[in-house]
Amino acid sequence: MVWPVTTERDRSGRLVIGGVPVTALVEEYGTPLYIYDEATLRERADAYRRAFARHYPRARVVYAGKAYMATWLLPLLESAGLWLDVVSGGELYLAHRGGFPAERIVFHGNNKTPDELALALQLGIGEVVVDNHHELDLLERMVPADGPGLDVLLRVNPGIDAHTHAYRKTGIVDSKFGLLIESGDAARAVERIVGIPGLRLRGYHAHIGSQIVELEPFAATVDALFRFAAAMRDRFGVVPDQISPGGGFGIPYESGDPEAAIDAYAEAVARSALAAAERWGFAPPVLTVEPGRSIVGPAGVAVYRVGTIKDIPGVRRYVCVDGGMADNIRPALYGARYTAALANRTGEGEALVTIAGKYCESGDVLIKDIALPTLEPGDLIALPAAGAYCLAMASNYNLALRPAVVAVAGGEARLVQRRERYEDLLAREALLATPPRSD
Repeated sequence: MVWPVTTERDRSGRLVIGGVPVTALVEEYGTPLYIYDEATLRERADAYRRAFARHYPRARVVYAGKAYMATWLLPLLESAGLWLDVVSGGELYLAHRGGFPAERIVFHGNNKTPDELALALQLGIGEVVVDNHHELDLLERMVPADGPGLDVLLRVNPGIDAHTHAYRKTGIVDSKFGLLIESGDAARAVERIVGIPGLRLRGYHAHIGSQIVELEPFAATVDALFRFAAAMRDRFGVVPDQISPGGGFGIPYESGDPEAAIDAYAEAVARSALAAAERWGFAPPVLTVEPGRSIVGPAGVAVYRVGTIKDIPGVRRYVCVDGGMADNIRPALYGARYTAALANRTGEGEALVTIAGKYCESGDVLIKDIALPTLEPGDLIALPAAGAYCLAMASNYNLALRPAVVAVAGGEARLVQRRERYEDLLAREALLATPPRSD
């Protein structure tokens, strides 16, 4: 299912999400507009909690904030019992200002700066996932030997090639992320951590990529982590109390995509962890998973207004909308595919069109070749599965204004992020000239 669970059409044919007609939301908040369905968010978060409680009681679900994070979302995640994964000082600061418990925050990233690590230590976050030896150099200087200490996981690179776009692969040998197991680099990091008094090595982490719908790569990652853990136990006496195969579980984006079942994912990862723990002689440790896209992605819908319609006889019909790659760069970046629907009416007829954005790039195309009812300027087009990695990667390209965001639930809507204003574009201009006099 690619649409939020509350999606329906009313008697007049208008698309309704969370009990609120999309046309009413657009009338109040304009376009482009991102709509998040709270019922879908709660259902997805709860599905993870229930699935892992059923298959692996010592599991920990950590929401990957990189997919999309905002202060309005944090209380929902916290109430669902989730932890939070951040990858920058900005995400950490937002989490802090949003009131998320610091002890349930995990800090990732392949090049954490001294300032970012200092903020993490100041706030007392739960864990830091160490990615490289340079980071160990920093932490060795920053974490006092006689202080409360810092819990760390070591991110290793298992050399597993997941079936996803090349830009979304993070566990292959040729990757900027993690310490390679096969080269001995990861083992050297374990030896170093054991010798740093302020650090406590809790276990091992890997992340092989994103938008992965096959289950076998996750099971293989779990097995590789336990195999490495056994070798480190035998060499250094380190017994992990946490193993994390990371995140990356995918979602359907088009109606023909296979459904990615959370329970099946949880069962596969849990079964692999239990079997590997027994095989290598460990008591089952805490199993940490980091879903982001698969929680927030299906909850979001992007809405655009149709403007120019350009027919090239025998070639293509372009339907241009008032958003595009500045709010959703995924199609231009790695060929992501979406479906769409006419939101303000049911429409008649059918035509093959390409939904193009308004930005000055030929690659600014949201959907190539999709069959939709006959469209007119002023119509509203809705793209589902837009909750993850759209707003998170949004920009001001062409000095575009980033869109408003509304959350809907039970027939009510609340503005959670306002649309940017032109004056926001000037907020960082240090040498702004005095405006010209009008006289």
